[in-house]
Amino acid sequence: MHKAISRDGTVIAYERSGDGPPIIIVGGAFNDRATAAALAATLAPGSTAIAYDRRGRGDSGDTAPYAVDREIEDLAALIEDVGGSAGLFGLSSGAILALDAAAAGLPVTSVAIFEPPFQTEGGPQLPDDYLARLATFTAEDRRGEAVEYFMTAAVGLPPEAVAQTRQSPMWAGMESLAHTLGYDGAITVRPLTADRFAGISAPTLTLASAASPPSLQLPARAVAEMIPGARHRTLDGGFHDVPPETLAPVLLDHLTATS
Repeated sequence: MHKAISRDGTVIAYERSGDGPPIIIVGGAFNDRATAAALAATLAPGSTAIAYDRRGRGDSGDTAPYAVDREIEDLAALIEDVGGSAGLFGLSSGAILALDAAAAGLPVTSVAIFEPPFQTEGGPQLPDDYLARLATFTAEDRRGEAVEYFMTAAVGLPPEAVAQTRQSPMWAGMESLAHTLGYDGAITVRPLTADRFAGISAPTLTLASAASPPSLQLPARAVAEMIPGARHRTLDGGFHDVPPETLAPVLLDHLTATS
């Protein structure tokens, strides 16, 4: 395990695999460096894959108060620690964070994102009190309720699907990261405006799974249309997911060729 020190002194833990141009994997909700391990291993033969714990997760610190800009500073510290420039691959809320980092002018050589969960016109909308309710659950350590609320209000799963997930082995891990759901929410609720990412100069690729609903596929296409020269691809996969063996060749082709 390696450690980078963010601007506010927060320790950001990460692991590196392989030898080549660095690619930082920016995870979404319930993701940490362990969940990124399979993709990192698949990327490693052609790159130095960086899997890290976003602040508040795993072995990373969690300096209060939280702000999205602090997560961009975390990425800046990581990029500096792995050599001064890097490609970014972000998935879900991590996709938005990767785009924000590139738009902020970090030394990003290239960007690939998978299904950023922006709220688009005509699509599902988060409740107005979404962040406030998550904050209440977190303050009262009601982790199970926070996870359930995220899965119903943000993901749109029916209660019976949530009840089934509660019985799965993954539930304990989800509860352990429940306090960071508000962080993902803060990233997601920022509006997608036409000029938000227009200044990104790094080569950009947006991705979606053919099995995902339009509410997840359309934002990826919308982002591609906003960034000069950006490309969009739809890959074979599942609901909000593409297997590492399908994803890795696409990422290596884009993120290492443009590094």
